Amino acid sequence: MAFGGHDPYGPTRQPNAGPPPQQPGPGPYPGPYPPPGYLPQGPYLPPPTLRQRFREDDWPTLTEVLRRIRLHGCVWALLLCCLWQVFLPVLAYPLVRTARSQARRRFPSHPHHRLLDADVLHLQKARAWVALIASAAILVVYDAEADPGEVLEQYVFRLAVTPWLLLLTAPLVVLILLRVVPAAARPGMRTRLRPTVRTALLYVAAFTVVPTLTVGLVFLAERAQETNADDRTRLIALGGALVLIVPVIWTLFFVVFASTTVVRSAFGIGEVHLALPALLTGVLVWELAAFSLTVAGMPPGPPAVRIGALLGGPLSVSALAWWEISRLRSRYGVTLRGTGM
Repeated sequence: MAFGGHDPYGPTRQPNAGPPPQQPGPGPYPGPYPPPGYLPQGPYLPPPTLRQRFREDDWPTLTEVLRRIRLHGCVWALLLCCLWQVFLPVLAYPLVRTARSQARRRFPSHPHHRLLDADVLHLQKARAWVALIASAAILVVYDAEADPGEVLEQYVFRLAVTPWLLLLTAPLVVLILLRVVPAAARPGMRTRLRPTVRTALLYVAAFTVVPTLTVGLVFLAERAQETNADDRTRLIALGGALVLIVPVIWTLFFVVFASTTVVRSAFGIGEVHLALPALLTGVLVWELAAFSLTVAGMPPGPPAVRIGALLGGPLSVSALAWWEISRLRSRYGVTLRGTGM
C-alpha cells in the first residue's frame, strides 16, 4: 500500500526540466564535494620571510632562496659573468644546509624535558648583550690598537674549547649530584644519562673526523704537487683530494653547528636532572675565566676595570644560575636532592 500519493518523496527535478536541486553537503559548499577551485575560509597566513626561515632548524633550499631574490634574468647573467668568484660559495650552500639540518637533528638546542622559564631566558639574553657591549667598550677605550683578527681568534678558540671543558666537567658534576640525590632516584638518573652519553660520544667522533679528513686532504694535495712522482700517482692523489673536499666541508660545518647547540644544551644533560644545566653553567664559567686568564692574560685597563672585567662575567652567570635553581625549587618543586623531574 502506498502512502502520500504519487511520488511521496518529492520531485527530483525542477519544473520545466530544470537542474536537480542541490543537496546540502558536509561543508559550507553545496553538494557532497567541494566545487573546483574552492578554498576554505580562514585567517590568511603570509608565507614566512627568509629571515624567519633561516631561524628554523631546516633552512630553505637554494632554489627557494633564489626565488625570493627578485632579479631579472639579464641581471643574473651579468652578475655571473662579472662576479662569478662571489658565487662560488653559493655552490656550498646545499652542503651547509644539510650539515645544519643534521646537526640540529642530532643535537637539539632545547630538549623537550627541560623547563624553559621565559624570565630566566630574557635575563640571560640581556646579560649576554651587556657583557658583549662592556667587552667592546673596554677594548675601544683601553686597547684601541688591538688587532680585530686576534680578538676574533680568541673568541673562536674559546668556542672550540668550551665543548671539551663540558666533556671533562659534566661527568664530575653528575657524579657529585648522584651522591647527593636519594638512593631511590639514582637508577632513574642513570637511565636518563645514557642518551646524553651517546650524544657526547657522537660529538667527539664528529670532532675527531674533521682533523683526520683534513690531514688526509693536505697529504693528498701535497702528493699531487710533488714533481718527482709519476703522472699516474699525481693524478690519483689529485682525484682523492677532490673527493675529500666535500666530506671535509660538510663535517666542518656539522661540527660548527653542533657546537653552538652543544654549548647551550650541554649535551642534553637537562634530561638527567632539570637543575644540572644551571649547575654546570655555574661551574663551567669559572673554568673558562681561568682558562682565558692563563691564555690571554688580564683584560686591558686600570686595575679596577681589569678585576671587574675578569670577575664580572663569572659572578653574573653564577648569580643567574643560582636564581634559576631557586625558581625551579619554588615554582616547579625541583630540588638538587630530589629526582630532578
